Amino acid sequence: MQDYRKYGRPHNKSGKEGTSYEISQRCLIIRLDGELDHHNAIKIKDKADKMIERHHIKHIIFDFSDANFMDSAGIGVIMGRYKKVIFIGGKIAVVKVNSAVDRIFRLSGLYKIIDKYDTVETALNHLK
Repeated sequence: MQDYRKYGRPHNKSGKEGTSYEISQRCLIIRLDGELDHHNAIKIKDKADKMIERHHIKHIIFDFSDANFMDSAGIGVIMGRYKKVIFIGGKIAVVKVNSAVDRIFRLSGLYKIIDKYDTVETALNHLK
């Protein structure tokens, strides 16, 4: 899909983490960078919620390609966004989950409500 609208900042020269946001049709793609933890959970939650409302987002894909850690605050971010989109028939998907984050998803039971895919493109095709 090449009709992405991109939001957020990519890596800067200092190597500081930066989550980026893209929209394809009514799907928000959140590309996490580094960690989804209590240090950045509120910022990611707030930005995602604004975009969900402004762009009438139905589905959300969390891309963990560049994320290596998630804690309970990260679970809260994902669950909160799930609660926002489920009422309009939306779904949440995750892609490129490493073994440490995969373990958290399995132990927390998130895979009961969230699907896992290998690529963003595969997730987009299944969510349409």
